Amino acid sequence: MEAGAEIIMSPRQKTLALIISISLLILILELVRRRKLREEYSWLWLLTGLAILGLSLRYDLLLAATRLIGAVVPVSTLFFFGLIFLMLISISYSVRISRLSLQVKNLAQKLTLLEGHVRNAPQRETEEGN
Repeated sequence: MEAGAEIIMSPRQKTLALIISISLLILILELVRRRKLREEYSWLWLLTGLAILGLSLRYDLLLAATRLIGAVVPVSTLFFFGLIFLMLISISYSVRISRLSLQVKNLAQKLTLLEGHVRNAPQRETEEGN
């Protein structure tokens, strides 16, 4: 890319980006409304949809971010931020899975103790009755 050369977004690209971002926002809101996606998880997806919408409307922000990170083309910037986003989502899910695994282990131990207590209850009643 030549110094001073400005990359512009074609009307077709801008329209596609707007359609994708608006569709993403509508999908997220609909999933929350139908209770398929909890509100606590929806904020990240809403921010992502708004970021895509913002970059669709203000392409100069994407160009500024491209210059800021030292990338050559704006597509590289999008892939870079997409990769960071996916890593953060993976870390978030790993933390949640770890927490849930610990809860399942604790519940299994408590259930085993409870089953043992229930199984031995008739034996204790007969011993107390004698």
